Amino acid sequence: MVAAGAVVGCSTDPAGGSPSGAKTTLNVWSHAYGETGTQQALTRYATEFTKAHPDIAVKVTWVPGDYTAKLNATLLTDAAPDVFEIGDFTESLVRRGQVAVLDDIYGSAKSDFNQGARDYVTVDGKLYGVKMIDDVMMLYYRKSALAKAGITPPRTFDELVAAAKALTTKSGKGLFVGNDGIGDTPALAVFSNGGELVADGKAAFASPKAVESVAALKRLHDDKSLLLGFTTDWWDPSAFTQNVVPMQWCGLWAMPAVKDALGDDFGVLPWPAFKPGGTPVVRVGGWTSCVNAKGKQVEAAKQFVRWLWVEQTDLQKDWSESYGFHVPPRKSVAAKADKLTGGAAKETVELAARHGKNNPSTWNTAVSTLFSAAATEIVGGGDAARLLADAAAQAQTEIDKQRA
Repeated sequence: MVAAGAVVGCSTDPAGGSPSGAKTTLNVWSHAYGETGTQQALTRYATEFTKAHPDIAVKVTWVPGDYTAKLNATLLTDAAPDVFEIGDFTESLVRRGQVAVLDDIYGSAKSDFNQGARDYVTVDGKLYGVKMIDDVMMLYYRKSALAKAGITPPRTFDELVAAAKALTTKSGKGLFVGNDGIGDTPALAVFSNGGELVADGKAAFASPKAVESVAALKRLHDDKSLLLGFTTDWWDPSAFTQNVVPMQWCGLWAMPAVKDALGDDFGVLPWPAFKPGGTPVVRVGGWTSCVNAKGKQVEAAKQFVRWLWVEQTDLQKDWSESYGFHVPPRKSVAAKADKLTGGAAKETVELAARHGKNNPSTWNTAVSTLFSAAATEIVGGGDAARLLADAAAQAQTEIDKQRA
């Protein structure tokens, strides 16, 4: 068992060193995925790369705990990885010169990556990463529980509040969005009312539409219909699969576990539109492979990223559908992802195409923390207009730093 916060290295050499003849060893960082088999898969991919490129060994470093904090700290040192993945690509990585330009590794495959995957890593017209997977986050609901209560799957925020309240009983709550009762809901609220978090380089989450929709989240808390402090957080489907809640915000990656537990007794929905005729929302995140621009092995690192995330479409397909469900950013690979072409998985992919929203490229930890802190005070009874205006003013300073 690995102690919390430890970093686990897996070399392409079973003995732990570089393969015989390798002149270069790349350190490739990955966060600790929750799906069984992911660590072994990444190590296998690294081994296959070295077989094809005997001069380059690959050490996969598996990083549990607060991956983002550890990565940001390590990128400032000589121990920084050569290749690393990042969950929320931010413009500040480019402005600080921490990620290499990768336009040259895309080649003719560039147009095969969906537009969103390219836009996500584009700064000033250049590509600074390769999207590995698109992660779709949406609402799961238990069909039988809603039917028994005479509830139609909610299509507006009012309907969601009413459903969560009606499904809350003495023995359980109606909805799980995260252990803090906040999770993604403030951003979802803004998007669902036609607002934006950041627009044209300006913090936009204090607009009248944003104030109106974030303030409304208090209703879920006042009704005491949210599950709080569960044993795992929103990204794990256990609260839903163990019948603790009939509705949960979670991700497509959890669908195999949900189906194993519940069969076909579940459905998926976007976060509802704030008002009739509004904008339903599913969040699209995912992970992006980047090259350390300040590393000593930039060309070898780019070679690895090109080989795995541009050239090896069979491994990209394996990564997207064999260890939980994810949407391949490559259009041609997505078309071959058989497990995503039917049922609730197909419906989720279609929801992402219609209603998917990415976080803006300036939405780093400092900015998002200010927004979340304001939302937490708001659901506790604070003045929404004042709190969001104050948070937006502070966030603007952080955004300006990134864009300087």
